[in-house]
Amino acid sequence: MNWSLYQLEAFVLSVKYGSFSAAARKLGRAQSRISTAIGHLEDDLGFELFDRSARLPVLTPCGEDMFIEAQAVLQQCQRLESRAMTLSTGQEISLTVAMDEAVPINAFESLFEQVSIKFPLLKLTIINGSQDDIGLWVDEGKADMGILFHSRNELPESLEFMSIGQFKQSLIVSVNHPLAQFPAPKIKELNQHRQLVIRDRMGDKQAKALAANHWYIDSYYYMTALVIRGVGWALVPEHIANSEWYSDDIVTLSTEHIPSPLLVEIGVVNRRDQAYGPVMEWIFLEIESMFRTK
Repeated sequence: MNWSLYQLEAFVLSVKYGSFSAAARKLGRAQSRISTAIGHLEDDLGFELFDRSARLPVLTPCGEDMFIEAQAVLQQCQRLESRAMTLSTGQEISLTVAMDEAVPINAFESLFEQVSIKFPLLKLTIINGSQDDIGLWVDEGKADMGILFHSRNELPESLEFMSIGQFKQSLIVSVNHPLAQFPAPKIKELNQHRQLVIRDRMGDKQAKALAANHWYIDSYYYMTALVIRGVGWALVPEHIANSEWYSDDIVTLSTEHIPSPLLVEIGVVNRRDQAYGPVMEWIFLEIESMFRTK
């Protein structure tokens, strides 16, 4: 068969716009050129695509089948052309983003929606972990970039950290927990009850516990769920404490008697020795802008 992409495009546009003349206007060609292209396509295929007995051409049963296939071929050609342009401009084909599971979910859902629109052919992988996992994954090359809360724990020397904002930590307990009756509990009062403390998934690093009786958990969200069940008290980022998912089931207490730093930085990390392309640069700028306007 000797059919061409031009013939397929003439065919598809004729169906979409309802006539050969409308397809001709769309392509900026004479109607006779469109009619000829479709006629040659029919000769190559060995059957008629349109019933021309009516005032406007109507698809034959074979034409209906071929319309679906022709659209698929043209879409694949568009993807091929876009992929070639991506390669020629140095734009990333794939990207893995490691995310601290505690970052504000809504903000980053919006960001990734924008990524899907601006870079439709990007193969994006999103992996989640606790804050120390993120730095490790980027350091080991399992992720191209990371978004994480950065406390006092040191990041690997290979990583560059760009701060984008700060979040306060909130002290939370269940509405039925004994500590709920203390609006501003002191350390001695907190120490009488179990504390739930964040740690990384491998157990190599964890936050400093304030209570002698404590559990380590690698997810702020799971930690909060256990707080609701009265298992213990916890320090979590304020946006989690204020989430509508939990606000009716927890009490936020004053942290005035807690000596530890309660501000946690959020930022983006990448390896210093690996250059990043247009997609990563765009994401960096969008994240920076997103938190600067909050």
